[in-house]
Amino acid sequence: MANSIDYGNLMHSAMRGLIRKVLDRVAADGLPGAHHFFITFDTMHPDVELADWLSDRYPEEMTVVIQHWFDNLDVTDDGFSITLNFGDSPEPLYIPYDAIRTFVDPSVEFGLRFETHVGEEDDEDEDDDAADGDVAEFDEATHERPATPERPAPTGDAEIVSLDKFRK
Repeated sequence: MANSIDYGNLMHSAMRGLIRKVLDRVAADGLPGAHHFFITFDTMHPDVELADWLSDRYPEEMTVVIQHWFDNLDVTDDGFSITLNFGDSPEPLYIPYDAIRTFVDPSVEFGLRFETHVGEEDDEDEDDDAADGDVAEFDEATHERPATPERPAPTGDAEIVSLDKFRK
């Protein structure tokens, strides 16, 4: 049994499941209304499949847009394949969900970002301490979230007030 619950990976799995469900719907029914997607992915991921000229042009990451013209959208449990138009040249792509770095639908101001942690495979204990951009950290010793520029550290002189004090 693990020493702790890996909320970061659980959250990423849930977010990737959301992307799969959205793409499943689009594959079945097309894009509804003004919806469209910007998907940025790691072109170096071992399971990504794209034309050599695209991987040469985008050696680290690439953003694709699913909007007006796309074809052959096939959604699986591990990723999706799609044909997109690059300068009047249709190109098939396969993008595993694990390669996705961002998924944005600007029509409704929705976005997901997947953070990667340097040295994930080197030291599993670092995963417990590493902050995911979409998941709040929690300090087990103080039972508080750590201070950030947006959230100052607790001062310790807070007063606990009972609501009964304000009841008539």
